[in-house]
Amino acid sequence: MTGQLPSTVGSGADAPIRTDVPARLDRLPWSRWHWRIVIGLGTVWILDGLEVTVVGNIAARLAESGSGITISTAQVTTVAAAVYVAGACSGALFFGWLTDRLGRKRLFMITLAVYLAATAVTAFSWSAWFFFLCRFFTGFGIGGEYAAINSAIDELIPARVRGRIDLVINGSFWIGAAIGAFASIALLNTSLFATGLGWRLAFGIGVVLGLVILLVRRHVPESPRWLYTQGRGEEADQVVAEAERLVERETGKPLPAASGTIVIRPRGPLGFVTIARTVTRSYPRRTVLGLALFIGQAFLYNSVTFGFAVILSTFFDVPTGNTGYYFAVIAVGNFLGPLLLGHLFDSVGRKPMIAGTYIGSGVLLFATAFLFQQGLLNATTMTACWTAVLFLASAGASAAYLTVSEIFPLETRALCIAFFYAVGTAIGGITGPLLFNGLVSSGKPADTTLAFCIGAALMTLAGGVEAAIGVRAERRSLESLAQPLSAVDEPEPAPR
Repeated sequence: MTGQLPSTVGSGADAPIRTDVPARLDRLPWSRWHWRIVIGLGTVWILDGLEVTVVGNIAARLAESGSGITISTAQVTTVAAAVYVAGACSGALFFGWLTDRLGRKRLFMITLAVYLAATAVTAFSWSAWFFFLCRFFTGFGIGGEYAAINSAIDELIPARVRGRIDLVINGSFWIGAAIGAFASIALLNTSLFATGLGWRLAFGIGVVLGLVILLVRRHVPESPRWLYTQGRGEEADQVVAEAERLVERETGKPLPAASGTIVIRPRGPLGFVTIARTVTRSYPRRTVLGLALFIGQAFLYNSVTFGFAVILSTFFDVPTGNTGYYFAVIAVGNFLGPLLLGHLFDSVGRKPMIAGTYIGSGVLLFATAFLFQQGLLNATTMTACWTAVLFLASAGASAAYLTVSEIFPLETRALCIAFFYAVGTAIGGITGPLLFNGLVSSGKPADTTLAFCIGAALMTLAGGVEAAIGVRAERRSLESLAQPLSAVDEPEPAPR
């Protein structure tokens, strides 16, 4: 096969492996093989968007008499939201650690199974504590998906399009949000479904969609980059060779030769101490960058996602059953951001685009806060303002996941994604909904304005950090951005 090299440069179980797998993957033209990866792995964000939106929109219905569960709206929008995020943080760290040890494919099958089981059981909740428990384990599975999926996608997608593909995939969260918004409109209609039935059926949507994704995902290969760090060079070659055969058959012409090799000495699993030392000592600036990006977007998005319906009902008297229409508009704007701006992250570059989208969304949110405080907005214009804010913020937030998956060594990639997601989300994703909903529920415009300004300030600050210390990762191989810890420097040839 074109560009394939012998797998080893020595002998023994721990002999170094010379491989051109990264170069061969990066030089592949876009094909059906890549679409299979995108569909099998990327569509999980649709589930996450569906989950979060459905719970946000059914909050008021769950609190009504006859729902079959004794719970208040505040408990759903604050406690359940925080429990879901806490589960996601825990799942990200636990499964992220396992993903780097056991492989991407094994874990992205397990995490999806955990999500499906927890979501299905949620529909049978009879009390608040059981509902909270189910939400924790649903988040536990979704958090594991973040680490396993982003690792696999970035290690399989060619470098020249990695930015736009990653952004669109992460942005597909909002396709699920739109589905959840429209579904909640129908399922909350008491003329169609009883008060105690509609919200239970809403969770069934996620189960059905998840089962379809599970069937497709079985055909997604293991990451060849991960395989060769485990000493499984022949398996890595087989995965890439199969992709090359499919591409050549599809295009009808041979692939150009790949240029560039790397020598890897397989090593055992890394412990938390080794990974923490690598991240903090070898890449301190990148650590600060990852935390800033994740905290800013986590606060903004978790606050808006869990609290927008409450704002509409509290300040604009929008009926509970109609909030889904407004949220669907926001969801479309959020998906269009990564879709329309994604290619610029590969052409204009990561640094100016990430900084621009973060700072731009912060400035627009400050403007929205001012208009809201002056009483110049209604439900429609508020939705329009949020759509403009999140059009930019969505692209930037998706780029946060892209950034931390690119700028750290391969052996630590999944756990780094998990770490930054967990820390950023714990700070912004748990405190955000609690603070945001606490301010909004007071019914005072000044309190809600303050909540807007906090989110805007954090996004603007994160954008400033990107502008100062961001990494120019566009169109560069992962190995050139952060050399694998198991990489071996080749010795100089002996003189004749």
